[in-house]
Amino acid sequence: MDDGDLGDNVEGRSQAVDQDNNHRDTSNGQTHLDPTRWWFASAAFPMVAGTLGPVASAFSICALVEKWRQMIPPGSDITKAEFIQDPVWLLAVNGVQLIIAVIANVFLLLNMTKRVRFSIAQPITIVGWYISAICLVALAATAGGPLIPEDDIQWVWGQAFYYGVYAAILYFTVASLMVVTVWGANAGHYEKDFELTTSQRTLMLQTLAFLVYLLLGALIFSSIENWKYLDGVYWADVTLFTVGYGDYAAATTLGRVILMPYALVGVTSLGLVIGSIRNLALERGKRRLDARMLEKKRRKLVRHIARKGNEHMLEPVDGEIVDVPPGEKNQKRPPTEFERRQKEFQLMRKIQDQVSTRRRWTAMAISTTSWLVLWLVGAWIFQAFESPYQGWGYFDAFYFAYTGLTTIGYGDVTPVSNGAKSFFVFWSLLALPTMTVFLSNAGDTIVKVIRDGTLRLGDMTILPSDVGIRKEAKQLLARLSCGVLFADEDIEESPPGFFSAARPTGYDEGDTGTSHTPMGESNNENKPPTSGSDVTDNIQSKVDPKQHAKFASQNHASARKEDIPLKPAKTRARYHLILIDEIVRVTKHLQQSPPRKYTFREWAWFLRLIGEDEGSVETHRRARERPQSRERHIRPEQSGPNRDGRESRGDSAEGDEASKWSWIGHRSPLMDTREEAEWILGRLEQKLREELQSVVTEQAGKSGLDEARSEEESNERKPMQ
Repeated sequence: MDDGDLGDNVEGRSQAVDQDNNHRDTSNGQTHLDPTRWWFASAAFPMVAGTLGPVASAFSICALVEKWRQMIPPGSDITKAEFIQDPVWLLAVNGVQLIIAVIANVFLLLNMTKRVRFSIAQPITIVGWYISAICLVALAATAGGPLIPEDDIQWVWGQAFYYGVYAAILYFTVASLMVVTVWGANAGHYEKDFELTTSQRTLMLQTLAFLVYLLLGALIFSSIENWKYLDGVYWADVTLFTVGYGDYAAATTLGRVILMPYALVGVTSLGLVIGSIRNLALERGKRRLDARMLEKKRRKLVRHIARKGNEHMLEPVDGEIVDVPPGEKNQKRPPTEFERRQKEFQLMRKIQDQVSTRRRWTAMAISTTSWLVLWLVGAWIFQAFESPYQGWGYFDAFYFAYTGLTTIGYGDVTPVSNGAKSFFVFWSLLALPTMTVFLSNAGDTIVKVIRDGTLRLGDMTILPSDVGIRKEAKQLLARLSCGVLFADEDIEESPPGFFSAARPTGYDEGDTGTSHTPMGESNNENKPPTSGSDVTDNIQSKVDPKQHAKFASQNHASARKEDIPLKPAKTRARYHLILIDEIVRVTKHLQQSPPRKYTFREWAWFLRLIGEDEGSVETHRRARERPQSRERHIRPEQSGPNRDGRESRGDSAEGDEASKWSWIGHRSPLMDTREEAEWILGRLEQKLREELQSVVTEQAGKSGLDEARSEEESNERKPMQ
């Protein structure tokens, strides 16, 4: 069948579909409009609570298994201290709070797996943790009074007492975090349901498994080596964290044999936990923070342009290309809409660059500060515990803490007091995420600068690159001067390089084959976006017709303009084939690392495929500092256009204004928290689906479309049966 002239039917259907798709995609990518604090409250706080809750319960177990007081015999030292029997009421209260805390943890996990409703699980979790914290604080306070021996004997608090204090601190902390989460959900800032990712679930389960493995290992080795159980916990912690001080070591043959598989599995488990922490903190967290910082920078830029009186730069250009008369060649030709959009795109790329660099160095500063606080404050606490028994000065504790953080563990300085050994376990668990994030941020900043600087120096000296020494020097000076020098060169975004700046290129994206007409413009520039046979008619092809099929089967890493398939689609079938080819190509881009960033020419091509023309003002608008009306949270039972329970209202409540956007506006695809390839792939798939549905409707009518949908739903249910 020849679908060569589809006429107004295709055009009208395409515009309706585009408006629908715009609603969906803008709602998915508008998280940058929400303050970062609500992201922490809705995502980070529950994850922290789900991870630290089991840690607090593990400490509660440690507080229950041994006596809280010890007596040092005359003429002996703390290593020979004997236990003093605790009263029955202390054991009873301690056991009750542990049961309550475990129930609270279970309900939190059931809520996160959607087995128990938010409104039921969260009150139980929060109240349970607060009760456990209050019980442990009350026991610790009572132990500081009535439990102090009246006889004139030398006594000390056992490790169990300190574990009880640490558990109380953790219970109170995680309960308070969940209070903030519940308050934000009830206030309507986000949904009440937890949408845990696979990485978040994995981290929580791995943490729980690691704690169980550590406590069971302590039980086994304390029995074999005749240690106190909490000394076994200290040994297991030092072993699994690969510190290995040597103050406690397996002396029996059985203990040494079991140590080998125990340490191997434990260190591997610890590595998996570290990987999960890195993935969550750096891969997911940085994307959300990048989006929010980018939104703030974007607003600042729009304000700056308005103050300078240059608002006209943001206004869409509704008119045809104006040729400059031969006698007035020195006068600048007014920019076309395509050129204006290209400048917007380049400006947004520069903003992305600045924000990414700032976010990385800010994260580096914060993680460095956290690491220093953990080191210095930890050293002060270790000194306070060990000074009465070993006479440690601050430098001794400072040195001990450093060898522990770096897992050097010489063993020449080790703790002997109950407080120091128990605190080391608590401190090392805090050091695990701190060191992981610190080292990862260092790799993204300091190490990256050194590595890229070395490569850049090699390009300018003994190993010159293809672009030449002179251009390499210009690029280096442009980065070191923050764009002050050689700032007039065109910018093409590439994977992050030296100082994560955009890579200057020497060509103009639209200068091949034409003199004044950029790619995407034509004589009928004001024509509305279309689909089908007209979707690419306005794009000037610069390539051989056979190049498109060849390009679709290759995974190109470069973004050269010759690689962009621009062959116009003359039939609907050809248009569908192009959509399929581009979906395959973009799917391959999802596998690239670092994530693929597309040039403006590529974006113009993909937007034309989904029915938008960068040379037309139909879907363009002036960027505003703030959206006039924000997405409004509604309850799931209320109606709304989106499946996720949120209603998108856009910048205007009525008309086509809601579907218009700017590259430096809050609706820009570059503002989306998803990767660019992911955003484009979603739009291409949706466009192809709508096109195929329209074909089914034309051939078999609405009943045929309903039948096709029923078959699709049936096929989706089959694997579940």
